[in-house]
Amino acid sequence: MEDVFRNLGYENVRQADRTADEGRDVIMEEVVDGTRRAIIVECKHTDTVGRPVVQKLHSAIATFDFDGPKRGMVVTTGRFTNPAQEYADRLQQNDDPHPIELLDGEDLREIAAEIGLNLYNGRIEILCDKTLRPSDPAADVDAPVAEAFRDIGNIEAADLPTPRSEAAFRPVVAVTADTNAVFETSVGVIHRINERTRFVVHAERWQPQVAADDVAMLVTENLHATVELNIDSFAEVFDDVEEHRYGQTQTEYKEWAVDRLQDHHTTTVTYTGDNNVTYNKTCEPNRSDISVQSIEPVYLPEIRHTTDIQEYTYPYEYYAAGPSRVTAEDGIHRCVQCDMNGVEETYTYCSNCGAIACSSHIKTERLEGEPVCTGCAVTERFALKTKYFYDDQNLEAFREEYAEMPLHEKAMENKWLAGGSVVATLLFAVGLLVIGGIIWADSVFTLAQRSATPVRRGRHR
Repeated sequence: MEDVFRNLGYENVRQADRTADEGRDVIMEEVVDGTRRAIIVECKHTDTVGRPVVQKLHSAIATFDFDGPKRGMVVTTGRFTNPAQEYADRLQQNDDPHPIELLDGEDLREIAAEIGLNLYNGRIEILCDKTLRPSDPAADVDAPVAEAFRDIGNIEAADLPTPRSEAAFRPVVAVTADTNAVFETSVGVIHRINERTRFVVHAERWQPQVAADDVAMLVTENLHATVELNIDSFAEVFDDVEEHRYGQTQTEYKEWAVDRLQDHHTTTVTYTGDNNVTYNKTCEPNRSDISVQSIEPVYLPEIRHTTDIQEYTYPYEYYAAGPSRVTAEDGIHRCVQCDMNGVEETYTYCSNCGAIACSSHIKTERLEGEPVCTGCAVTERFALKTKYFYDDQNLEAFREEYAEMPLHEKAMENKWLAGGSVVATLLFAVGLLVIGGIIWADSVFTLAQRSATPVRRGRHR
């Protein structure tokens, strides 16, 4: 607060003697209409401030040795109760010689915006100047994009345009805590907790969120290799750089972590009593059973590359720690037609429109023999089979070529149909031969029967 008041233009700002300060934390002076006035300040870092604090300061002002007018100020990171506000208002209304001004957490936030200090919601933020490395120092900043495109078919790294690169430095805290609790009943110990927990928390202005396991591992494994958070130097590497602020104090993150661990370790235990009756007992550790060993703040770089190719934009976003990365969004391994994604699928680039598509939406262009996606291709059926073309000009060129083809070549435009026709013809021929053979065999058999049957002659009378 001493720094805050000095930035606001007050003079001779200093901290009061810490021994028996009588409610005086900061003493300063101001000049109003040519008259110098002393201001005695009481600072409270609590959720609420009641009337007794304001009354105590009023007495401290009266006894403060100063040759001139005096007034007071109570500053809190929390809020004032209604009786405290009413007491201060009454002093103002009654023209008391020692009026008192009240500044709550909301007021502090407005003051911070005015003087450019890192305050948020009346609370001094965690101040951190360390970040994980936003890029691999041994490679270009857009090297991860080239690597991501490497297994996309029909495109070379040299053909890729330079992507736009943005770096957002997001605040996180790595929390390490021990939980030790023993739960006993008349039958003895029924449950015991003796566990060290380490997790990473996203620490921006919204409600704290536990980071995913892969992100937590990225942070904890690279805490030893942080660098200075120098926005100016990073701005020389990335097209856009943004630093986000911590939303709460270290103490608040500690309290939040204790609450979370208390819920995490709460469980229901089933045990059998001395009377052979089964019981269920909820075992919830006390807050005193949880000891937060460390809260380590650090910035986690979130890098976003955007590659524009013809009609399409491909985002690629990841959390970075030097050469290590955790992918947050992969818009490269995603079909623009059906939105199928995943690196295990086969994806191919369509040079006709710039699309990346899965195998179901990539065809072969008839004239050039190159990949074309179903989203931009022009189609027409030849020999009862759909053919794909880059555009109407290609289609017209093939129409002319098709018209001059001999019949057998036209048939080969649908190899399945042509092959099926050949097979059908062969089967028909075989069928004819079989049928002819059966008829011939039947005729021979009939003749044989006739030659083997004796001729009966009638008896002459």
